[in-house]
Amino acid sequence: MPKIHVDEDTVQRLDNLRVDEESYDEIINELINIYEAEELTLFHGGDYSSD
Repeated sequence: MPKIHVDEDTVQRLDNLRVDEESYDEIINELINIYEAEELTLFHGGDYSSD
């Protein structure tokens, strides 16, 4: 797994999201899964623009 460096504000935000002593790896993986699921939903939502 690659290592990343985040600033103190980001660490505080991650700490606010953690549940039951979740590791940072777990919370970041969860956030990535949510992001990917939302991206997939938007992708399959179709284009409703009028051309």
